[in-house]
Amino acid sequence: MSASAYTTRSTHACFGGVQGFYSHASGSTGTAMNFAVYQPPQALAGARVPALYYLAGLTCTEETFVIKAGAQRLAAELGLMLVTCDTSPRGLNLPGEAESWDFGLAAGFYLDATVAPWAPHYRMGSYVNAELPALIEAHFPALPGRRGLFGHSMGGHGALVSALRHPGVWQSLSALAPISHPSAVPWGQKAFRGYLGDDPAAWRAYDACELLKAGARFPGPVLVDQGLGDQFLAQLQPDALEAAARDADQPLTLRRHAGYDHGYYFIQTFVHDHLAHHARLLKD
Repeated sequence: MSASAYTTRSTHACFGGVQGFYSHASGSTGTAMNFAVYQPPQALAGARVPALYYLAGLTCTEETFVIKAGAQRLAAELGLMLVTCDTSPRGLNLPGEAESWDFGLAAGFYLDATVAPWAPHYRMGSYVNAELPALIEAHFPALPGRRGLFGHSMGGHGALVSALRHPGVWQSLSALAPISHPSAVPWGQKAFRGYLGDDPAAWRAYDACELLKAGARFPGPVLVDQGLGDQFLAQLQPDALEAAARDADQPLTLRRHAGYDHGYYFIQTFVHDHLAHHARLLKD
């Protein structure tokens, strides 16, 4: 897939590197898509560096993680590029697109929709797993073949599913409070029915637990953190993920943390462990 040109919206000096915000015309979605890149000081000095891609959760944008997570300081120390993208196409004004916070705008669920009117544009699966990495590696000093993927909530679902479906694209994987078994919970059922139709067989292709049961594997260790004070714990199903990984012999470290909720205070607390996990694998 050819990588389209991009435009720069703003850049900001940050821990010796540059945090930039950009947009481009996406062939996957047929819309303008926003993305953000943190280039660490090593990249500014001329080195090509591993890239760690983050997928955000419901209601978020490409800005949420880079503003709230506090990840750039360690990324600068580790020499990791951080890449974030928007959570859905924008500007389409599709019927029903803005009626609820958990479907449509900011809720693309990182899949390729097959049902009208979503199918031509809600193709975040193709965008994340093909178009965005091609764009980054064509225009930024990212090392090809050194790509990590992680995310939070809906984005954690997107990271797990993307890496299980495309293990050759990603070399490291983790998630924070992911929606682990979406076909079994209201958030996922609503999204899958809207984007993929009524047949549960189609849903299984975008469910991490079902993919593991069907034989999909990620060729490396997977790190997942989950707060036990998470108000959405019933939607996330970490126990189901742990059981599916155990039955599939998928290496998984699932850490449970008393008192932590679903928000960015939880992410701030554990994001450095995730960056270190990815750096070990991507720089090996």
